[in-house]
Amino acid sequence: MAISKGYRFPVSFDDAFPQGLVMVGEVMPDTEYQTRDERAAGRPVRQRVDEATGKRQWKVTVTDPHEPNAKRKSFEITLLADVQPVPTTGEVLPGMRPVELDGLTAEPRIAGNGEFKYQSFLFRATGFRAAGKAAGPAPAGGKANGGSAEAKAA
Repeated sequence: MAISKGYRFPVSFDDAFPQGLVMVGEVMPDTEYQTRDERAAGRPVRQRVDEATGKRQWKVTVTDPHEPNAKRKSFEITLLADVQPVPTTGEVLPGMRPVELDGLTAEPRIAGNGEFKYQSFLFRATGFRAAGKAAGPAPAGGKANGGSAEAKAA
């Protein structure tokens, strides 16, 4: 049995990010690309919709303190929800807050250019959860440690 391209593996937040994540900035709508002509014509910007779930896509920039490679430490995570998710924690520094994610999935990807390719993951979540609350047991074989994340949808 083969696993199809684009399969999303459920993963425990604690397995994927053992030291947690720090959200930098705000949750923003993930909008479709517009050409210069479309912008000039005054066409409204459309928010992306996830093909698998039918939910709106939101993006948030996060930093993973567990990642040793400085270039892969910050990345975007896609949040799938009908309304804009709101973080459950307060800011520890201006524009920065520790966060934990609910409904986390990881989709394996290849990132990099030329001979400098590496394994990465596209992480998606359904929203935020209160810090320190477990979302239940981790699925068998669902570990996603040691990799980086790419969060822009292809």
